[in-house]
Amino acid sequence: MKAAVLEAHGEPLAIEEVDAPSPDPDGAVVEIEACGICRSDWHGWQGDWDWLGIQPQPGQILGHEPAGTVVEVGENVDGVREGDHVAIPFNLGDGTCPECRRGFSNTCENVLPLGFLEPVQGAFAEYTHVPAADHNLVSLPDGVSSTEMAGLGCRFMTSFHALAHRADVDAGDWVAVHGCGGIGLSAVHIADALGANVIAVDLDDGKLEAATELGAVETVNAADAENPASEVKAIADGGAAVAVDALGIAETCRNSVMSLGTRGQHLQIGLTTSEEEGEVALPTDLMVMKEIEFLGSLGMPPTRYDEIFRMVATGKLRPAELVSETVALEDVSAKLEAMTGYGTSGIPVIEEF
Repeated sequence: MKAAVLEAHGEPLAIEEVDAPSPDPDGAVVEIEACGICRSDWHGWQGDWDWLGIQPQPGQILGHEPAGTVVEVGENVDGVREGDHVAIPFNLGDGTCPECRRGFSNTCENVLPLGFLEPVQGAFAEYTHVPAADHNLVSLPDGVSSTEMAGLGCRFMTSFHALAHRADVDAGDWVAVHGCGGIGLSAVHIADALGANVIAVDLDDGKLEAATELGAVETVNAADAENPASEVKAIADGGAAVAVDALGIAETCRNSVMSLGTRGQHLQIGLTTSEEEGEVALPTDLMVMKEIEFLGSLGMPPTRYDEIFRMVATGKLRPAELVSETVALEDVSAKLEAMTGYGTSGIPVIEEF
């Protein structure tokens, strides 16, 4: 099969022929019809996250936002069949650990991040293998395309879990989203669908325009604002109820915390770069005095995807509007390079393999 293979961090991926996977007894092979190109792929391509133990090594196939069709299943698989149209979560659980049994497979004790470690080669390829297929694969509703669901396995469902399950977002709350890349725009759209008043913060007017189209009622251009957090607080009459760091750099993390009002909730969705190496200084005394909560959020349990699908069915969520462009597998390296300078918008999706 054809795949885009990491040869060296920061260097163009090699488009080459590699062996197609076969299913293990509990796994399934999925033919990839579409795969989003995510900033997390950029992190892996750059060689980040060695401090988390998930730094991709040469020979790795990246790609963790796929949708496609099951073409082969292992002998122990009984809930998934050949021909099923599926999405694949990026954080693959084993289905048996205490976290998985409690319904929190996104924090599985033996989680395997698709496309980042050798046992789970990613979806910048014609086919990928999914372990524990009965547990991990999510059947897609009739009538939706793989392309519009390609961001579902990471950016969209990560934002949904953060806002719908981790934070307390009530109707009319001010929600500030710091960073309007793919995950940030997803957060804007989802917060709006949940009834919040959304303030989008970014350096790029084009991304702020996209945020407005997806439901933001106010925007702050951080390049023009002397203090973006103060701008948010002025708009939100003293501070946001919930603020999201959707990028993962020190500046957006601190701006998010500082834009909150008393008893506000900070949601950390973005993971850091090699600049921070997972460590960001925060105003902890102020957080104590204002009773601010700091909430981490990782992925989303596959058992709760139906919540998204029901909102898609009624038109309250429109993930297809996040797809900014469709490209070929050969274009992946150029898109990753563009992310270095924040030169992409929305969710670029590979649909030509």
